[in-house]
This record gives sequence, C-alpha cells and structure tokens, in this order.
Amino acid sequence: MMRIGTIIAIVGFCVAAVLPCGAQTVEPIRYGDFEQWVTRNIKESRVLGGHEKQVFAVGPERVVNGSEAYVPAGGTPWASSNVLAKVVGITKTSNAVYPDARPGGGRCARLTTQLEHCKAIGLINIDVLVAGTLFTGRMFEPITGTSEPYAKMEMGVPFGKRPKALRFDYKVNMPATGTRTYSSGFGSKKTLAGADKAEAFILLQRRWEDKDGNLYAKRVATGRETFSKSTSGWVNNHDLPLVYGDASTSPNTMKLIPREKSYYARNSKGKMVPVREVGWDSPDAQPTHMIVMFSAGSGEPYMGTIGLTLWVDNVALKY
Repeated sequence: MMRIGTIIAIVGFCVAAVLPCGAQTVEPIRYGDFEQWVTRNIKESRVLGGHEKQVFAVGPERVVNGSEAYVPAGGTPWASSNVLAKVVGITKTSNAVYPDARPGGGRCARLTTQLEHCKAIGLINIDVLVAGTLFTGRMFEPITGTSEPYAKMEMGVPFGKRPKALRFDYKVNMPATGTRTYSSGFGSKKTLAGADKAEAFILLQRRWEDKDGNLYAKRVATGRETFSKSTSGWVNNHDLPLVYGDASTSPNTMKLIPREKSYYARNSKGKMVPVREVGWDSPDAQPTHMIVMFSAGSGEPYMGTIGLTLWVDNVALKY
C-alpha cells in the first residue's frame, strides 16, 4: 500500500510507441524510460537549517528554482513520494526517488528507503523513515499536514485497455541486516527482526460516480510482485502478469483495498474523495482507470529496511 496520501488523460494514455514483437505488442508508458526529470532546487526554512535541497520529478527535462508547488507538465503520468511541505509557515522537503545512470548509457529511477532527518532550531532532532515510491497519478502540493495522507494524492489515471502484463527492467539491493526500522519522528526509533521487501503492482479498476459525487470501483485486474533478495544485476524485460476478475486466490496477489485505506481521486466536481473498492469485477469487464506503483518498501508506514533500493526502467504494457 502506498505510504503517503491527476493526470487528465484520454483512454489508452501514455503510449509513446507501439513496438511489435512476434504475436505480442508492447506499449511503453510515457516517460517510463526515466530519461527526463524535473530538478527542483528548494531552500528549506531557516529554522530547519536553511539548506537548499534537490527534489526530483519524472517529466519534461527542466530546472525549477524556488519553493513553488509542483504541477505536472508534458503529459507525464508519474508522481512520487518526493514532496514539498509547508506546515505552519515552515518549508520542508522529502526526496527518496532519484534519477540514476545505467551501465552503457541512459537513465533510470532509483527508489530507496532512508531516514529523513530534521533538526529544528538546532535543538529538536527528528528522524522519519521514508520509502521511495513511484506511482501513476498526482501529488497535490504543498503538503500542509499529516492527517488523511491519501487525500493529498490522486491515485490512478484514466485507462481503458486490457493488457496481459506490466513489463519493466529492475534491479534490487537488499542490505544484509535482516532487520526493519520503525521511525515516525515521534518517540524513539525501533529495530525489528525481518527485512522489508520492495514491491511492484498494477491495478485496473472500473470506477463510477453516484449522484452525490461519491466514487466507487470494482477491481478488473491485478498484478503484484515483491522482491526480497538482491539481484546480481539488471533483470530486463521482466513481465508481471495481470489476473482478470477475482484474484483473491492467486499467489502474492493484492487484496481489495480496505475502506479505511481507500485511495483518492477527483470526482466530476473536482473534489478529492475516496474511491471505495467494493468488489471484484467480471473477468471480461472494461477498465476505466489504471494504477501502477513501484516502491522500496511494502510494509507499514514509517517502517522499512534502511538502504533497501529498487531501480526501475523501461516501464511498458504488454498485450
């Protein structure tokens, strides 16, 4: 599940090219080659040290100086856990998703689990564990509080096709500690036995809206995979199959989203409301939305294996 709480697109969005491969077709998701990034240079508030931090976003290559709220441009479908927060007049940033170089040329996305350190007025030291996460949708900045985190992000983008699999390249580095750290910034840090896992998933939903503006969804298709071990290098053209219809008995699947953890989206009135996932759809149903997510963690908020890193590249849909 996502740890922190849109792109308006036509059905079948984000197709950069169509590449025939025998009897199959592969459609890259736009900007899913992670060659283009927005670099944001943001100066945090003086009470936090006044340091200039870099915050990255996947989208048309450009540099933005200053603490302005990020608005996606160029049709990018990607958002991330990298955010700008302004709480009671204090500017703070968080960045755990980075552009990185691939051997032989080109760039990819590097997602890592790390401690976000905050030292206020030279006296108060706070460490918050964050897991780098990429997802299709939009984060609404600036973040102004910690309540209802999902209400600050729109999960999913319009989509009406029926792919067989999510295809991507990946690499994993799993620290040999065998432990997880819990650190929410309040109270002492805790070390727990057992390592976290990196995660990738794709969900297809059929959504609808009632007369009062409430949003509902049925799950059309599901694909999920976790990664618990380091890889010896890059794993290329990896396929994550989609299961259509009821996927509750499929191994390593993702259950229906509980009501209390519902993702959010904008209704027809432009208001952010929870999307209540109310059941499994029929195997031949036509989706209206797609959620793709990659994360350097798969556990509870503020908990993970420090240093766990997932690299992702060349994200596409296979038909």
